[in-house]
Amino acid sequence: MIKTINLKKIYKNDDIEVHALKGINLEIFEGEMVSILGPSGSGKSTLLNCLSGIDKPTEGQVIIDGVDITTLKDDELTKFRAEKMGFVFQFFNLIPVLNAVENVELPLLVLGYNEKEARELAQEILIEVGLKDRMKNFPNMLSGGEAQRVAIARALVTKPKIVWADEPTGALDTKTGMTIMNLIKELNEKNNQTFVIVTHDPRITEYTQRILRMDSGILVEHEDLG
Repeated sequence: MIKTINLKKIYKNDDIEVHALKGINLEIFEGEMVSILGPSGSGKSTLLNCLSGIDKPTEGQVIIDGVDITTLKDDELTKFRAEKMGFVFQFFNLIPVLNAVENVELPLLVLGYNEKEARELAQEILIEVGLKDRMKNFPNMLSGGEAQRVAIARALVTKPKIVWADEPTGALDTKTGMTIMNLIKELNEKNNQTFVIVTHDPRITEYTQRILRMDSGILVEHEDLG
């Protein structure tokens, strides 16, 4: 499902080069739930950005579902990401002037779904994540946990093959964060979607099947949790 070959990312500032990724080779399989663990500055978010096409690597390949996304033109990559990927961010990234169901249906409208079908699918996924009574609430009317549930619903509504999550519990208290991770694990098992979760919190890795540990731009350890 996801494969990298000699993936490198170098940031240049005048005469200074920062080697954020130093030749990453990895493989993540369909339906797997994998965590990328490492301290701040280890390169884990850079890796996620390159894997998901948010950023382009300096060198190497990123192969998603058989397609080398590093060779795609911008419009092709945008279409590929919209069809194949969902995203969950630390700070939710909900649009404040849209209510919960409107936030969730937006990716479907972008893909060309008609308004009626988009609304029905958005309502279905919001019910699935336990927000049946919060559909008309705007982001400022939701708790942190509820807002992250909306974000998860938005990520899943297009039925993507891969969901990328960057510190999905980072803005939440411990109890709410664990509730969100239980939900993510349940959805992963139910839908057989691949989840790749970046975190600095070892507790989050307990919910995943495999840990990729990063330090100083390299993968230092693979740990299979079964």
